[in-house]
Formats: sequence, C-alpha cells, structure tokens
Amino acid sequence: MTRILLTGGAGYIGSHTAKRLSQAGFEPVTLDNLSSGHTWAVKWGPLVEGDIGDQKLIREVVAKYQIQAVLHFAAYINVGESVVNPRKYFHNNTIAAFNMFDALLDCSVKHVIFSSTAAIYGNPEQVPVPESHPQRPVNPYGEAKLMVERILRWYDRAYDLKSACLRYFNAAGADPDGEIGEMHSPESHLIPLIIHAAMGSAASVSVFGSDFPTPDGTATRDYTHVCDLADAHVLALEHLLNGGDSLELNLGTGRAHSVLEVIQAVEKVSGRTVPVVRSPRREGDPPELVADPAKVGEVLKWKPRFTDLHEIVQTAWDWHSHHSKKIS
Repeated sequence: MTRILLTGGAGYIGSHTAKRLSQAGFEPVTLDNLSSGHTWAVKWGPLVEGDIGDQKLIREVVAKYQIQAVLHFAAYINVGESVVNPRKYFHNNTIAAFNMFDALLDCSVKHVIFSSTAAIYGNPEQVPVPESHPQRPVNPYGEAKLMVERILRWYDRAYDLKSACLRYFNAAGADPDGEIGEMHSPESHLIPLIIHAAMGSAASVSVFGSDFPTPDGTATRDYTHVCDLADAHVLALEHLLNGGDSLELNLGTGRAHSVLEVIQAVEKVSGRTVPVVRSPRREGDPPELVADPAKVGEVLKWKPRFTDLHEIVQTAWDWHSHHSKKIS
C-alpha cells in the first residue's frame, strides 16, 4: 500500500482528500497539531499529532510509514488575521513549510502537493483569472503562500523536488455521505456563516459591500465543492508519482456566484429566511474572483462533478444541520 502523508489532514479540505485517497487505493497518514483540525475527521488512516516544522518528527513519520509523497494542507487561513499578525502566518505557513521540505529531502521524498490559494494573485486584473496572471498578493496570507510556491520552484530546479501547487478559489460544501464536513472556529467562510444565520446559531450574516460593479452589487466568487478539490489532489498526486513535471494550477469551476445568490440558495435549500446586515466593503475585497480552469482540465483531465450552487449548498446544509451541534 502506498502511504501518503497529509499535513493538516484533520482539517476541512485535508480530511475530504484523505477519504478520496483511501478510495483511490492509497493509505493517508495524517500529521496535525489539532490547533484547528479535529480528531473526528481522521477516519481513513493513522493520526500523528505534531507540527510540520518539527524536522525530527517529519523524519520519524516518513521512516515509520515509508511515506512516498506529501499533501501539504497545514496552514493558518484567516486573511484578516494575517494582516494584523503577519509574523504568525510567515512563521507557520512559510518557515515551517520550508523546514518540512528540507526534512523531506533528507528522507528522499520527492513529491509534494501544495495547498495554495488564489490570494497569490491579489486584486485580479482580468477575470476569469489564468495561471499566467501577475502575482501581487495584498495580504500576508497570500504572500506567505506565494513564498512557498517560489521555494518549491527553486527546490525542483536544484533538488528535483517535484510539486503541484493547487491554487484554490473558494472551497465549499461537505461530504455527500455526511461522514465529514466543514467546521472552523472562528468561522470565516461565507456558506457556513449564512447557514449559521439560517439555523439561528448566529444573529445574522454580514454582506460586505452592495456597490460593487456586479449584477446585484455584491461580490462574486467561484465556489468549488470540497470533494472536487479532493479529486484534483489525487489526480495531481498520480501525475507526480507517474513521473510528471511540477505543476501550478488553478482549482475553480470558472462560474461566478454573488453573495446574494449564495444567500438565496441557502434560503431555498433550508426553507428559512436568512437575516442580513449590510456593511461597507472590506479593504482589499475584489469585486470578482473567478478561476480560469482550462489548464487543470487539460493537464489533469479534472472536471468538477458538483456544478450547481444549490447542490453544493445542500451538502453543506445537510452536514451542519445534522452534525454541527453534536461534535466540536
């Protein structure tokens, strides 16, 4: 059995990818410090508790489980927090990753799938956003992720460390089987925030900006189902294990949905009214952020299975309505 190390595998996207890896015949081994991950989300392989910057631990885990590749999800993800506390993000998201890559090279592990972000592009100059778009992050979160991409480019050139940098736009939804789902504390993603307001566990949801140059005045984003993201990680892994070159790819559907459209979708799926508070725009929020997914479709033959916003919202609603009060 080919064993794959998932850093941050107890988190949202990592746990969904662990399930998909298991289905594809791999054994996922999760390394997580549980600062934001959950033990209940680790169901398809062993859990090792620890930090990615601990080089001794990385070497021990690689040796014990004979790790063949690493899917690197572990990171802090709150953009606003990164602005007020950048040292936290550069230490964890960049420096700790750098230490991990060195430990992997020491152990002759030469394949890494990196959980990157559309935040590396900054404010988009064109939409949909292609991989060739200028990379000008406007916050430390995006800057830290871009630094890791640059490290991986140089490590490929110098040490033949092959990587796939997968740039997420907006991950959404939950496992349709209901085994795992999204749970952050504090929550920052739009769909669960709207669901919390619909369920009454939050007083309302804030809509930041009603005067964007979009059809309804609210910002538009590209919502990609988490299981489709998991599929892309498996395809990227197989590409590298089969001798493929390093990749830098957008992961998105190429479809735009506004904040109001997402609220309406939650209302339709739940049959409840969502209380809304209108607020000013947040600094740095682009009007539109939508992926050009042509390259990932061409290179990995990836095609999203969840293409309808209501279907994506339904999986999230099912998860939160059945599980959010039972686990933490």
